[in-house]
Amino acid sequence: MKKLTIKERRAEGRKARVRSKISGTAARPRVSVFFSNKHVVVQLIDDVAGRTLAAVTSMGAEAGAKGKNREAARWVGATLAEKALALGVNEAVFDRGSRRYHGKVKDLAEAIREKGMKL
Repeated sequence: MKKLTIKERRAEGRKARVRSKISGTAARPRVSVFFSNKHVVVQLIDDVAGRTLAAVTSMGAEAGAKGKNREAARWVGATLAEKALALGVNEAVFDRGSRRYHGKVKDLAEAIREKGMKL
C-alpha cells in the first residue's frame, strides 16, 4: 500500500468531509467531479442504488474540448446536463471532491446550471 503524502492526506480528508454531507438519490443524483492530470471526468451517481446514471469525459474522439482546462470543464458540464435532462433528471447535488469551488470547478457547475439543471 502506498504511503500518502501530507498533501494527499489533506485532500482525502477534504473529500471525506464533503461526501459525509451529501448523497445522491434517483430523484436527485450526485454530480461527482474528477480532474486527472490530463482530463476532466464527471459522473451522475445514484448512491442509494450504487450505480452511475451518466458519465462524460474530455477523453476520446467524441469530446468537444480536449484537456483539463476551463473550456473542457464547461463542455463536460454542459454535455452532462444534456444527458441528465434526457434521462428526466433536472435536480442534482454537486460533489466538488477535494477541490475548492472556483476556477474549473465553478465553470463546470455554471455550465450545468445554464443548461437548465438545478444544483
